[in-house]
Amino acid sequence: MEERSSSRRKRNKAEKMENDFSSSSVIEHKAYARVGLLGNPSDVYFGRTISFSLANFWASVRLLPSHHLVIQPHPTHDLVQFDSIDHLVNRLQNEGYYGGVRLLMAICKVFQNYCKDNKIDLSGGNFTLSYDTNIPRQTGLSGSSAIVCAALSCLLDFYKVRHLIKVEVRPNLILNAEKELGIVAGLQDRVAQVYGGLVYMDFNKEYMDDLGHGMYTPMDISVLPPLHLIYAENPSDSGKVHSTVRKRWLEGDEFIRSSMTEVANIALEGRTTLLEKDYTKLVDLMNRNFDLRRRMFGDEALGSMNIDMVEVARRVGAASKFTGSGGAVIVFCPDGPSQVKLLEDACQMAGFILQPAMVVPSVLNDVDLKTLSCK
Repeated sequence: MEERSSSRRKRNKAEKMENDFSSSSVIEHKAYARVGLLGNPSDVYFGRTISFSLANFWASVRLLPSHHLVIQPHPTHDLVQFDSIDHLVNRLQNEGYYGGVRLLMAICKVFQNYCKDNKIDLSGGNFTLSYDTNIPRQTGLSGSSAIVCAALSCLLDFYKVRHLIKVEVRPNLILNAEKELGIVAGLQDRVAQVYGGLVYMDFNKEYMDDLGHGMYTPMDISVLPPLHLIYAENPSDSGKVHSTVRKRWLEGDEFIRSSMTEVANIALEGRTTLLEKDYTKLVDLMNRNFDLRRRMFGDEALGSMNIDMVEVARRVGAASKFTGSGGAVIVFCPDGPSQVKLLEDACQMAGFILQPAMVVPSVLNDVDLKTLSCK
């Protein structure tokens, strides 16, 4: 009798906890795709960049308090059940081995370690993390870091520590989580996704050594002209593009070093160009940015499809360059709607997708702004 009563009490307690969890507010955050407008890839080489968050695509992460800490696989991106071995192999060839679960685990680890090292108390119980994303794979639009960025925002709110972790530091946490998984990248993408909007970034070595991060200056998105995005449905892998250039830069290769400095200076010029709305100059800067990249990396590393996307735009007189390391291209049509129509027709014939680029305004809230070193 006493045993049944104890069992009933435990069951009632469990049911109460379930009700408490279900009535708790769900935390959900989005992080958007990123477009490197000018200066990339110099962020990895103590350079400068201008980037913006792209509203066309995003990743979202949902956090719900729960008894156990659970990382939920995505039904599509973390598929583990297949119709046949052919289905499995085809899936791996097109999508690779990796989904988002490893990204969520990595940011949990990096976040916890950072808080521990900085004596930030984490109390609040357990949670279940799930994610979704519509950012096309391998398009150089920072799909992986978007998932990590959205998850970090959830953790900041769940543990109520948003005010204790500076905005400038957050891109480092995101990058460190990706480094845990062997992802090679720079800070540019993560800065754009943490800040939202349009951001000018200076990764001068002195700043990086002294502060551990660059100097990040938000810009008004109204300085941007109408821009368009070109991408392919079956793009090349953007993760292999940095390899030989990085090695040559570390070895002191004069051509790579001087070219990367020139790329960084394009972002510096570009900041003034945008503020003055000198869009004729912007055409030159965008094209020069890609031409320098092409000289450094070579056509084989960039990939024929990626080069075709740039050249499709250039053939109609538009300015174009990679959004990241390949897979998508950002385009400016200085002659307006008639030129955009020519570009639409050219992209359709080439089998590429064309969309107007929609820019996300700043995503920083009042709590975030109070943590900024330079307000």
